[in-house]
Amino acid sequence: MDLLDSSYWHNIHAVLGAIDQDIAGLYTETGIEGVRTRFVGPLISINRFGPMTIRRLADRWDVSHSAMSQTVAAMRTAGLVENAPAAPGVDARTRPVQLTGRSRELIPFLEAEWRATELTVRELDAELPYPLSRVADDLAALLKRRSFAERLRGNLS
Repeated sequence: MDLLDSSYWHNIHAVLGAIDQDIAGLYTETGIEGVRTRFVGPLISINRFGPMTIRRLADRWDVSHSAMSQTVAAMRTAGLVENAPAAPGVDARTRPVQLTGRSRELIPFLEAEWRATELTVRELDAELPYPLSRVADDLAALLKRRSFAERLRGNLS
């Protein structure tokens, strides 16, 4: 078999994509527009802990500064976050963002959806013969011993 005809983890990506679409569909059903699933965690964090810088959000969600910067920009465009009032001596690049009135109104639903999603995922995980959470932990341990990049380079030769 030619590996160009393969996408070994396609099914995993497809399942995760379908779950994400189902969550987004719930937002549409309830009349919530402009909220992407990737916004919800950061919005809840800002609600729980107050205005946060992009760096702090990125660290909290274990993503790159660039990825969180793009997410915050998209949330700003959707009217969900805005710059917090500037503290003396704080430059614009490190200015925290805060929720807007619109996002504060959405928070009770978004928190309820987050909890329901976590419960649903845990139920699914418990039904699997080999829980996905264990797969992720085992895969992370393998990659800690030898990174994906090292393995990939080894297979290029």
